[in-house]
Amino acid sequence: MDAKGNPVFCTIIPPHVLDKLAGADDAARYERARRTLEHDALQRTRRRMTTVRGVAAAAPRPGPADQPRRTIYDAKHHETLPGRKVRGEGDKPTKDATVNRAYAGLGATFELYLKAYGRHSIDGSGLPLDATVHYGHEYGNAFWDGERMVFGDGDGDLFLDFTIPVDVVGHELTHGVTQYSANLEYYGQSGALNESMSDVFGSLVKQYQLGQTADQADWLIGAGLLAEAVSGVALRSMKAPGTAYDDDVLGKDPQPATMADYVRTSSDNGGVHINSGIPNHAFYLVAQEIGGHAWEKAGQIWYDVLTGGDLAADAEFADFARLTAAAATTRYGGDGAEREAVLKAWSQVGVPTG
Repeated sequence: MDAKGNPVFCTIIPPHVLDKLAGADDAARYERARRTLEHDALQRTRRRMTTVRGVAAAAPRPGPADQPRRTIYDAKHHETLPGRKVRGEGDKPTKDATVNRAYAGLGATFELYLKAYGRHSIDGSGLPLDATVHYGHEYGNAFWDGERMVFGDGDGDLFLDFTIPVDVVGHELTHGVTQYSANLEYYGQSGALNESMSDVFGSLVKQYQLGQTADQADWLIGAGLLAEAVSGVALRSMKAPGTAYDDDVLGKDPQPATMADYVRTSSDNGGVHINSGIPNHAFYLVAQEIGGHAWEKAGQIWYDVLTGGDLAADAEFADFARLTAAAATTRYGGDGAEREAVLKAWSQVGVPTG
């Protein structure tokens, strides 16, 4: 649970997309969206009823802390977790590509956090990484439930297998990093920061895996997830929020890039998946301005703030912006190009740092 007692249940497909699909004329699409929405609402309720602590205590972990401990389970299209174990740490690849992608995605995320930031798994203490694949029937989502990653297979019509984009894995596991560190409340601007942290580090997982510099990266979240019939390239764009998709069925990407277009809404926990476009774009601008590998300096600044202990659970964009400027100063100096890049980026998206 977050600091206000909200259940930790974070999905990659935003509710506003599923709401749009639930109004579709196509009966099959409507039914799939309705089932997914009902499932997600039920999971949130279960988390609220069964989770009675804030940040979970780290589980004991045998073995070296600088190696992941991954376990992949197969739900076999049911909704009972975790399912049957199909691959453990060090096991050979299976014949199931979905299982192997989930295993690789957990490893890629573990590696970024360890190699770039010296963090041992998502809790910082070597927490085992569990994931369940083939969850539900045509389940069109993936989620972090506070304990594990869960992947649906998609419907093949609008969404493909949710293990395909490695940044989806990185995104969801970063919700765990946030849960164990800043524990940002999942509502309003703090909730949008929560979502943005997952997009930032999910993108960095992909960039690290591909060895890309900031100018080489596509800055898309979920590229490869949308089926061929969808008019779009991804779920979100950090480079150009609001341009990831524009589809007759899914609707148009609603993310703003600056505070001038900030969306005030009571849905989606106060627009956490929508207004996250603003801090997302700020990070993109910082990374571009600094250049090189984005996980090295821009990512380090963001990581310092996320895990430094000064980020309040109810932080707003301006609080986070101020802390990133301070973190850049502490790590790279008050006259450094890194601090100037941070100040410039937040100014461009309309968030004050003073």
